Amino acid sequence: MIEISTSSTTTTLVITGDLDLAERDQFPEAAARVVGLRRQLLVIDMCGVTFMDSTGAAFLISLADASRKRGGATVLRGADSRDLFVIEICGATELFRIDADHRCAHGTEQDVVQPDGAPAL
Repeated sequence: MIEISTSSTTTTLVITGDLDLAERDQFPEAAARVVGLRRQLLVIDMCGVTFMDSTGAAFLISLADASRKRGGATVLRGADSRDLFVIEICGATELFRIDADHRCAHGTEQDVVQPDGAPAL
């Protein structure tokens, strides 16, 4: 699923689930909405992405390229090493700013608890 929100200067895409060939039917509409908003900064929140293939990477690359052509920037937030590897293999790492400081709200070790309620180590 792709959710789009905006502020005066930023468009944020929050992506959950798989970003792959099976989901490609969503890409044209989402891309048209993002490009039409014409914000300087595009933030792509990938904290909820469970899998991304080259089709998903091509979608993100097309968004980043459109933003760059308008003089904007694209930030990847919450992308894991597998996602970054796919983008690197596609030769498009330079199109993105990587938010290495962001920590996703879910899926961190802090959120994991043992059956007795104690935090996992």
